[in-house]
Amino acid sequence: MEEVVIVDMKRSPFTMAGKGNLVATRLDKVAVEVIHALLTANPKVDLGMIEEVGLGQVGQAGELLNMGSAQIAQLAGIPYECTKFESNRQCGSSMEVLQRMSQAIMLGTYDVGLCLGIERMDKSLMWPMQNTTRITQINPDLFKHHNAWQANQATDHRKYFSRDIPQSILQSSPLCTMLQTGQNVADMYDLTRNQLDNFSLKSHEKYQHAFEQGFYQDEIISIHTNAPVWTEDGRCDFKTLGEKITINKDEGFRADTSADKLAQLNPVRGVQSYLQREIIITAGNSCPTNDGVSACLIMSASKAKALGIKPLAKIKGMQVSGIKPQVMGVGPVIAVKKLLEKQQMLMDDIDLIEFNEAFASQAVATCHELGINDERFNINGGSLAIGHPLGATGTRLVGTLARSLQWHQKKFGIATQCIGAGMGIATLLERVN
Repeated sequence: MEEVVIVDMKRSPFTMAGKGNLVATRLDKVAVEVIHALLTANPKVDLGMIEEVGLGQVGQAGELLNMGSAQIAQLAGIPYECTKFESNRQCGSSMEVLQRMSQAIMLGTYDVGLCLGIERMDKSLMWPMQNTTRITQINPDLFKHHNAWQANQATDHRKYFSRDIPQSILQSSPLCTMLQTGQNVADMYDLTRNQLDNFSLKSHEKYQHAFEQGFYQDEIISIHTNAPVWTEDGRCDFKTLGEKITINKDEGFRADTSADKLAQLNPVRGVQSYLQREIIITAGNSCPTNDGVSACLIMSASKAKALGIKPLAKIKGMQVSGIKPQVMGVGPVIAVKKLLEKQQMLMDDIDLIEFNEAFASQAVATCHELGINDERFNINGGSLAIGHPLGATGTRLVGTLARSLQWHQKKFGIATQCIGAGMGIATLLERVN
C-alpha cells in the first residue's frame, strides 16, 4: 500500500467560545485564511492539487451550510472537481477525517488530501434543545441501560486497565455530561484535587515555555479581524463592527495561573460522585470551551517525492476503540494499547505523546495506565492551556505531534484523544529524517 505522510499543519488561535475574539468573525472565513496560509508555507502544492477535502466538526457552526466542507472548499478557491465529505466522531472528528483520508491514500484512491477541523462551541453546547416535540426531544430510554452487555464490566476490561470501573458508576446513566465523566474517572482512580490542579498548572507552564521558545510560531497563523462589540447585558452586537485587531495567541492560556489560584476555584455545579466523594472537577482542571479552525495537508509519500517535498512525518498506524460512556476519558488507554500491539511496539518505543486533555483527571489516569512519564507527555502544553474546540483538536494534535517530532528530533509519537459517547482514538507517527 501507499505510504502516507504529513506535509504540514496550520491553525487559527483557539479563542474562548461565546466571549472570545472570534465570536463576531465567520469561521468559514477563518478556515479560508488557514488553508491559504498552509499552502503559502508549502508553495509546491497549489489548490488544484487537492483531490479531497474532509471536515470534522461536532456542533453545526451556524455560519456553515449542511455541508461545510463544500462551502469552505468553494470559498478557498479549490476546484469543484475536488471531492468533499465530513465526519462527526465527537472530539475525535478531525482525527477521524485524517485517518479516513489516510486510508484512501494508502489504497491509491487519490494522492493529496486536505483535513480540516472546525468548531464554534457556543453553538455546539446548546443542549438540551429547546422547543422540542415528542419526536425531536431526547429519547428518555437513553438514560437507562438497555441490556446486560451495556451495564456490566467489559469481559476484556482487565486486559487494558489495572482496576475495575466501580459498580455505582457502571450502573449510572450512560448519557451524562463530559464533566460528570471527568469526576467518574477521578473516582475510579482515587485521584485528589491537588493532583488535578498540579497537572493543569504544569500544562500551562509547558505551553508558556514552548510558546516563548517559538514552537507555535509556525503553527498558529495571525487572524486579522474586527473585535466583537458587547452590549450592556454581555451579548455580542453583530450589527456593529469593532476595532481592527490581530489575534495570534490561544486565549485559554493563563500566564498568571498558580497553584493557589487553582485551589480557590469552586467545583463545577451539576456533577455528583457516585462513590460519595469530594467533587474535584473545576474550571481550572477542565479544558475551556473554544472556537477555532485547524488544517492538515497529507499526501502519498510517492507524490511528496515527485514534488520534491520533505514531509514532517509518516503515518504508521491508527486505531479507534470503544469504552463505557461514563468513563470515556480513559478511552485512549485501549486505543493506544491496541495500536501498539498491532504495530508490535512497546510504550517505551514511543518518544512523544500528544493528548487532548479534556480533563486533568483523564490525562492523569491515562498516564498511569500507559506508564507515560511527564517528559514524553504533551511537552508543549495541552488542551487545558491551549483550548479544545472539539472538531478542530484532532488535526491540531496530529499536526502538533508531527512538528514536535521534528522540533525535538524524536522518532515515534502517538496523538490520542478521548471521545464522547465512549471511545478513544490514536494515530502513530514516525518522523521523516
